[in-house]
Amino acid sequence: MFILKIIHKRIFLPIFLLILLGVLSSCGIGKIWDPADARKVSPNVNDRVAKNLEEGKGWSIDKARSGGSGTSYEFASSNPMWRSTLEILDFLPLSNVDYIGGIITTDWYNEGTTDESIKITVRFLSNEIRSDGIKIIVHKKKCGTQNNCSVKKISSKLEQELRFAILKKAVLFQKDFKSKKKKFRSPEYLKK
Repeated sequence: MFILKIIHKRIFLPIFLLILLGVLSSCGIGKIWDPADARKVSPNVNDRVAKNLEEGKGWSIDKARSGGSGTSYEFASSNPMWRSTLEILDFLPLSNVDYIGGIITTDWYNEGTTDESIKITVRFLSNEIRSDGIKIIVHKKKCGTQNNCSVKKISSKLEQELRFAILKKAVLFQKDFKSKKKKFRSPEYLKK
């Protein structure tokens, strides 16, 4: 019995090590450590960071936003059109907000009149700040006696006013974002 345990351990351990070595080498674990030539690499951390950014190495928020990492996903908070629309429509109750689908829909809203309400839908056709990048639809609901309501899509001055306000606010958000981005990329900031 004792001899079987010794044989079992002597056979099991090398087989286990061979399997583990095969798995680790297929994952690329053996390539983790890549010694750098000290003559080519600066000992200063800020110089290495600046060089890596110039060469496009590493991960950065800008690369993730621009799709450099294989994806074109943007965070909703970094999209100026999205942020400006939410800020302009903040006085209305929202019923559907879908960033991935690119749509914001408000709930029915009235200004004290009991028989007329409006509902606003904003569809994003582009992430760029352009007047044709958003489509604004206004619906009007008019209720008569016995809750007999009719809903119509209307074309009003409100659509143009909303579009102008959203675009104006988006431009301000984008300018603010660019000025902050420029500040963090300046050589003075990197040396701190």
